[in-house]
Amino acid sequence: MPWPGRCASSATSYVVSSVGAEDPNAGQAEYWNAACHWVDEQIEHDEMLEPLGRLAMDALAPASGERVLDVGCGTGTTTFALAEAVGPDGEAVGADISVPMLERARSRVGPPNASFLEADAQTHPFSVASFDGAFSRFGVMFFADPAAAFANIASALRPEGRLAFVCWQGAEEQEWVRVPLRAVGVVPEAPDGPSPFALADAGRLTKLLDEAGFVRVDIAPAERTVLVGGHGDIENGLRFLTSSRIGRQIAEERGAEAMARVREALEGFVTARGVEMRAAVWVVTAATARTATAGH
Repeated sequence: MPWPGRCASSATSYVVSSVGAEDPNAGQAEYWNAACHWVDEQIEHDEMLEPLGRLAMDALAPASGERVLDVGCGTGTTTFALAEAVGPDGEAVGADISVPMLERARSRVGPPNASFLEADAQTHPFSVASFDGAFSRFGVMFFADPAAAFANIASALRPEGRLAFVCWQGAEEQEWVRVPLRAVGVVPEAPDGPSPFALADAGRLTKLLDEAGFVRVDIAPAERTVLVGGHGDIENGLRFLTSSRIGRQIAEERGAEAMARVREALEGFVTARGVEMRAAVWVVTAATARTATAGH
């Protein structure tokens, strides 16, 4: 049975996900169907993450006429970019488990060759060998069984299909995480299960992709300055952190006084564009193997 959830930002006040309670990622579906700030602050999130997602987009290098899968597409910005890159003869399919985010994606005006699918990429029965490439901007860290998820994505790729995604390095490597937490004396914990930093260990990530059947795995470090909370003032940055998992942890455990110390810590990073802080990511590329039946 599908489970229900509420999200005021949704076009419908009562969201029903097709991800059932028996699905291994049911907990993640519940979380992402209630994570309304990703819809309410779509522009701010895109402004923050665009320079990082571009690294993976460039690494994938989608070509005209290709069919590409966007794993964890969210509100659709990256799917639209992929659709433009492959042109009218190609297709971009965005997959996500968040109904509110998909509703926002479908409500936006984008290229006609972009479409959206409510699906758990770990378990969804994608058509075998139906995509030339798969892309993700921070959408692959939340699987209960990442090995199974990557294997499922690999099965959806054609022989010598390409995978490119960007994921976070460790929490301590993120200025936008480290500074607020240190301001209140919190030490980031090592991830245990699905989390933004679940793929921070490059050695483990390499092993997961190897076991999923990918070849030519490359994991390259990259750093960029990002606008925390998008363009704006310090209040944008503080609002973003307050709505994030990190900010909620601080607010719930330490209270309003702690958030005031976070605000003070952010003041040293305010520029004319907004709150600018360093982010460290892995840019990951891999491919599926050539087979005897490969037609490419």
